[in-house]
Amino acid sequence: MTQSVILTSVFREEVLAMAAYKVADAQGLIKLDAMENPYNWPEDIKKDWLETLKDCQLNRYPDADARQLTQTIRRLNQLSGQFDVLLGNGSDEIIQLLLMALPATASVLAPAPGFVMYKQLSDCLGLNYLGIPLLAGTFDLDLPAMLAAIERHQPSVIFLAYPNNPTGNLFSEASIQDIIKTAKGLVVIDEAYAPFAGASFINFLAQYDNLLVMRTVSKLGLAGLRLGYIIGNPAIIEQLNKIRLPYNINSLTQISADFAFSNKTLFDQQTQKICADRATVFQQLNELEGITAYPSAANFILFRTPENKATGIFLSIKKQGVLIKNLSGQGGLLSDCLRVTIGKPEENQAFLTALRTSLAQLNSMQ
Repeated sequence: MTQSVILTSVFREEVLAMAAYKVADAQGLIKLDAMENPYNWPEDIKKDWLETLKDCQLNRYPDADARQLTQTIRRLNQLSGQFDVLLGNGSDEIIQLLLMALPATASVLAPAPGFVMYKQLSDCLGLNYLGIPLLAGTFDLDLPAMLAAIERHQPSVIFLAYPNNPTGNLFSEASIQDIIKTAKGLVVIDEAYAPFAGASFINFLAQYDNLLVMRTVSKLGLAGLRLGYIIGNPAIIEQLNKIRLPYNINSLTQISADFAFSNKTLFDQQTQKICADRATVFQQLNELEGITAYPSAANFILFRTPENKATGIFLSIKKQGVLIKNLSGQGGLLSDCLRVTIGKPEENQAFLTALRTSLAQLNSMQ
């Protein structure tokens, strides 16, 4: 039996047709491609953190319900007893759980472009994924198109990233409420970048039974922990818990995340610094001829380059030691677009210098 026969006889067509999610090798480069917080912890905080880890019982399974950490999350988000919280190994696992719970014929809907894992996991599970294009130029929701698609396809789950990734903008609050009211299925507001946006739908949970709010600690500055959580109606969370793998949040993550939340002031200060630097980078990008930077409520900025030059500029910037994200290959509204994460001031300046050099080289060849 040949290898190709083995593959086609074992794996579903949807899996065979997929491309794996690839993470770029950033070794030796200034890493501004993955929306990470660039700041580490001060030495005294690290010392206190290590002290909390020393009695961790690695020979025992972790608390399957992560009770202490869950209570801390409830307290920080000021959640009443009418809502439940489910923790995941990053928000990716929560998205996977939601989609795994759906019937095989279910539809999943999200704006396009959006977070790639909505489509990636939907395709993997053979679900009917519907990407509704955003409005060109502004990347706002095309509300009539969204509502028409909801009426026609009756999606079981709608994902709305708030702010959106990779465009960085906040969708209209009123438009999102219209979508929630129209939907008969679940509406998940993905607030991965909430610390940088100053906006949230958590306070709307009491108004809509079909609303869920999902968050992650990755963008806050804890990407290495892989922790996400989702908040919503207890009856919905109960169903997701049925398929959640036991002990999905390891002991070190539970202790470390709980400790980090007790130092929220540190993360707030880092977030404020990143937002201030975001404004600086945005202004300097828009001062460059041929570059259009789009307003962002996240910790990254999407910008458009001259036509058909994005990949060349990306490679030139990388050659100068800075790694950003090339989105132009996705086509559509992202044609000619690159995305840069806001780093430390010196990293931002290294990126801007590399971009200016790339543009100068481009102009000299014309």
